[in-house]
Amino acid sequence: MDPWNIAGQITFRSGRRCYFRDTTLDLNPMGSSAIAKDKDYANLFMSRMGYPTIDGRTFFSPKLSSVVDPARNIDGAWRYAADIGVPVVVKPNSGTGGRGFEVVQTKRAFYRALRAIFRKDDVALVQRPVRGRDYRLVVLDRRVISAYERVPLNVVGDGVSDVALLLGEKFRRFRESGRDVNIDVDDPRIVAKLRRARLGLSSVLAAGERVYLLDNANLSSGGDSVDVSARAHPAFKDLAVRLTRDMGLRLCGVDLMVDGTLEQEPGTYWILEVNSAPGLDHYAQTGAAQRKIVRDLYLEVLKGMEK
Repeated sequence: MDPWNIAGQITFRSGRRCYFRDTTLDLNPMGSSAIAKDKDYANLFMSRMGYPTIDGRTFFSPKLSSVVDPARNIDGAWRYAADIGVPVVVKPNSGTGGRGFEVVQTKRAFYRALRAIFRKDDVALVQRPVRGRDYRLVVLDRRVISAYERVPLNVVGDGVSDVALLLGEKFRRFRESGRDVNIDVDDPRIVAKLRRARLGLSSVLAAGERVYLLDNANLSSGGDSVDVSARAHPAFKDLAVRLTRDMGLRLCGVDLMVDGTLEQEPGTYWILEVNSAPGLDHYAQTGAAQRKIVRDLYLEVLKGMEK
């Protein structure tokens, strides 16, 4: 209903009106949504309820640390990182789409990454990295309505083209399909990831060689999705439904890192985040089958909003 396609109004047959802005819908209570948007608070409450979360600590921008706790400034963040041992994950405490997420290996990279975060967010999280397969389960009213694996942005070599050309071609396909991503070809995180693999943007990959270019697997950062809704183990579905309920939410995206696969009975896994406004637009843009899934999902969401 607005010229920027951001906000809208939904009128049901009963006459009831609901509103949305971006991916935020009239489904979740305000308090629960506010906690879910704050990654540190969400981890605190999930941990207290016994869910496996990732160890970490918050640190503050120069403006905020001088008021809240001078010891929790960028230098204190590095001391903490050095104490728990690099590599560490750094990311903004708020925000979505994997913006600012990076696994850093050196002091120089750490300071660069945190300064970039503090230009947009006053609170940063420093965490231990965990390894596994990245999944999102979308829950609506005690039912998993979608589950998919998220694969980080990557390119596959042809024996001729360099990484920059392969990546540019991939971004061209994104644009042609109408898929919007929040990352540029020359993002410093891509350069750092390639450097750790002893590669660069000018490196030519062998035919069939796959190289991952980011540490996070968000679809909005160019990641790929593999739908596993029909194959997800019932115990993982129950976990996602229970966590959504315990966080006071009706609609929730539950992000998991699994040591194994989502199809197997749960073994070692971690809750990465919960999202009270899980956007499905990037998922829909990954293919025709996904677009149909998202249309069906939003029909379920609309029915849920009417209740």
